[in-house]
Amino acid sequence: MKEEQKKNVHEKYKIALQKGERFWPDSIFKDLLVSLAIFIVLIMLATFIGVPGEPKADPSDSAYVPKPEWYFLFLFKFLAVYGQIPLLGKIEWIATAVIPGLAILLLFVLPLIDKNPYRHYSRRTMALGIMGVFVVSMVVLTTISGVPAVSGDSGMSTMTLLQFLAGLVIPILAYIILVGSSFLAKKSRPFASRLQKWTAAIASVLMVVVAVVVVVLAPPAAPGTEVQLANTLPEQILLGQDLYSINCVECHGADGEGGIIQGVEGLDGFNMKAIHSQDEMYTRSDETFYDIIAYGQPNLGMQPFGKAYGGALSPTEIDSMVAFLRYTWDDRAELPAGAISSIPALNPGEVPSWDVHIQLLVKRYCVSCHRAGKQNNNNLMTSYEEMLTTGDNAPLITAGDPESLLLKLINGQESKDPVTDKVIRQMPPTKLLDPMYVDMLTRWVMAGMPRTIEEAAILSVTATPAGESPAAPTPTPTP
Repeated sequence: MKEEQKKNVHEKYKIALQKGERFWPDSIFKDLLVSLAIFIVLIMLATFIGVPGEPKADPSDSAYVPKPEWYFLFLFKFLAVYGQIPLLGKIEWIATAVIPGLAILLLFVLPLIDKNPYRHYSRRTMALGIMGVFVVSMVVLTTISGVPAVSGDSGMSTMTLLQFLAGLVIPILAYIILVGSSFLAKKSRPFASRLQKWTAAIASVLMVVVAVVVVVLAPPAAPGTEVQLANTLPEQILLGQDLYSINCVECHGADGEGGIIQGVEGLDGFNMKAIHSQDEMYTRSDETFYDIIAYGQPNLGMQPFGKAYGGALSPTEIDSMVAFLRYTWDDRAELPAGAISSIPALNPGEVPSWDVHIQLLVKRYCVSCHRAGKQNNNNLMTSYEEMLTTGDNAPLITAGDPESLLLKLINGQESKDPVTDKVIRQMPPTKLLDPMYVDMLTRWVMAGMPRTIEEAAILSVTATPAGESPAAPTPTPTP
């Protein structure tokens, strides 16, 4: 820097000191105001938008693909694009340690490379060009982070090559030209400045264009498995109720009453003790229930249900089941409002429907046995169509027929399978349904098995004054 330039800088600095503000309290007060505003914005975002929850971490879930927060996606995408370089791509420490280290070193060396004495942005083309290309590359890598970059035996695919160009080749070439042009500034500063501006602009446009092409041409992502997640205690108890109905009712009963197990391999004839009693609820902690569900009880014939031990339940799902057990059968725990999906009672003259009544009844008392993979003569009940059409001895129910096999079984009558001539036991096998639910299923079958509440409303009759007889609904079979 020439002496005249140094003198001008010192003069400007003296003038700035005279016009400046005090650090305390002026600057501190402004910083506090801005910090308070940011804090209020964060509180509002957390209150009204929130953070979407995910299930509890499950090391046994190999299908889960971990992803960083959005502001780190560009780094992970850079690592994925770098991984396409033959040989170097297999040495990950170069991308994770050496390259970031060189970038930080460049920040320290930059003042020695760029000795431009001017501070106005129009005279700082190299520094602004490098920063501009870097910011654009961050945006581009974040934008294409959802597109996989994988090469096969035949080399890079077109989609991977485009990502390789946008995320690695173009920005690196731009950095080389921007830094190299600084050595031309000694001979021709105007030419070096124009070269830096055009390099930054062209590189940025090329990266954006290639990124747009990648996003447009990228194949649609395969739909992921929907994970049911309970964020509140009532939702957790509801989820636990559904999981208990599917996984536990077959042995423990719908109401935890236990009894003689029938039709379960290895446990047929075993007298299962009740789990809804005070002896169980008062003496076992939530951790104990969790461990029993996760690890199972091999000496008693109970299989493990935790994924880490060969089962199908995640830690979050086991937590939900424990919450259901505790808040349903422990009289010391106060059940939150709306936490249990109860089966609506029927009004006088009301005809039940599948959507409102029967589906909940079947889920609670029947689905544990009548689903795929169980010994049930292929009588499945996980949907309306399965209820009406499946089974080796189908139809299990016939609209308007009081002699339907299902009605006989839920009334405690045994029947013979017309195909195998084997005796079909009562349903449910451990304990008959409450008479209220037997009546509900009977009404539904006799009314034609309506599916929706609208169909059932047409068949329902309004309660009439004493002494008058309401007309009975006419059975209307539902296909």
